[in-house]
Amino acid sequence: MTTSTIFANIKIEDAETAERFVAALEESEKEKDRKSSAQAYPVLTDLDEIRKLFVKRNNAK
Repeated sequence: MTTSTIFANIKIEDAETAERFVAALEESEKEKDRKSSAQAYPVLTDLDEIRKLFVKRNNAK
């Protein structure tokens, strides 16, 4: 989404545009520091647990 715009050429010709650009960068920095509300799941390394998860997932379909 926004990663493709990182490589865009930005042309700043006046103070108002510069201020808006800096404000957008500052807002982006604030958003980066926010915690995600998504639940974190532990990494499964036990093969039996992984198999159980896939069996459970396939049976739900």
